[in-house]
Amino acid sequence: MRMVDIITRKRDGYELTPQEIRFFIDGYVNGTIPDYQASAFTMAVYFRDMTDREIAALTLAMVHSGETVDLSGIQGIKVDKHSTGGVGDKTTLVLAPLVASVGVPVAKMTGRGLGFTGGTIDKLESIPGFHIELTPERFVELVNNNRIAVTGQSSALVPADKKLYALRDVTGSVESVPLIASSIMSKKIAAGADAIVLEVTMGNGAFMKDERGAARLAETMVHIGQHVGKKTAAVITDMSQPLGFAVGNALEVKEAIDTLKGRGPEDLKELVLTLGSLMVMLAGAASDADEARRRLRASLKNGRALEKFRSFIVNQGGDPDVIDHPELLPSAKYQIDLPARSSGRITAMHAKRIGLAAMQLGAGRAAKGDAIHYDAGIVLHKKIGDQVRKGDALLTIHTDTETIEEVKAGLYQAIEIGPESAEPPLIHRIITE
Repeated sequence: MRMVDIITRKRDGYELTPQEIRFFIDGYVNGTIPDYQASAFTMAVYFRDMTDREIAALTLAMVHSGETVDLSGIQGIKVDKHSTGGVGDKTTLVLAPLVASVGVPVAKMTGRGLGFTGGTIDKLESIPGFHIELTPERFVELVNNNRIAVTGQSSALVPADKKLYALRDVTGSVESVPLIASSIMSKKIAAGADAIVLEVTMGNGAFMKDERGAARLAETMVHIGQHVGKKTAAVITDMSQPLGFAVGNALEVKEAIDTLKGRGPEDLKELVLTLGSLMVMLAGAASDADEARRRLRASLKNGRALEKFRSFIVNQGGDPDVIDHPELLPSAKYQIDLPARSSGRITAMHAKRIGLAAMQLGAGRAAKGDAIHYDAGIVLHKKIGDQVRKGDALLTIHTDTETIEEVKAGLYQAIEIGPESAEPPLIHRIITE
């Protein structure tokens, strides 16, 4: 078997066999297939697409390229959640303790942020003392005892994905449904969960710009999950504006705490209840999504979800006093308002530009080794559909420097004001089969 023949067959539109796909993944990981052939292969996939059988074979080949996690020591059905990313996405901070508070084990492996989408690890590490690195034994122990733990993803997990993603990032083949789906699902399958709930974001702040592309990606990932025996569901959500109001690590932790206290933004609460109800249902802890939602609402109202978050922080070395005293979280030296230049309604918010502005302030990483400023970020005061008057504060910039004219200019470009507007729907579709 030769790699050039596999590239040629995919270039010409033929369906590859599982053996050919495994040959490629194994060879690329062990170094016998060079970057230039791997690049040619990914570009052929970009233009020629893949069948469901090919995508499933690619995903499994990537799973078996490295270690897999054994979560059999955890009691109950383990449900994982993954988002394709966005701006202000602090969903896991609320969702994980909420789902755990009704008895469903949440064993979450996650990563750091790169670019304008913040990582869950970075947000959690803005809590003083919180540590993310856990031994496998401690990880299992915490989930069994408290129903929740979050740890960093092992470097030995799916090494094929790390190599392929780095290559795709510099060769123009990132936006390919087969390659995105296999990348996400290989990591979720290798991480050992019994069931998987996926949030596929769409809009100007997401990989998928329209519902057609998002639906294809969601359906593909659900198919992969079911193909390998995992209960899988997907929710297509809007990312044409940031989720909630806070963008930035410590700022998002504060907003997550507010939500667990029952006073957070409505869009974040609705998203968490939608994703959480699917997680609870797939775990067999409710007969249907409506029953699951009722249980989650009750847990928010009676404070069990907040107390679960408190015990989660304590168990991983963090200071639980941040829940009652958010001033203990990192705080920026300056809070600078951005005034509206005209009156009207917010007609559009370019989520990606807002995310990039937060990254410029230090809330995200332009390169892998960049340091994070936990206190930096943006807090919105208006969202799409809101009325504004000239001079009103559109948002507040949290920064340690007053020299932010470039950031302000980018934010003005990100927010459009006009005579009329309509708020976009948060949930576009739910895919369970």
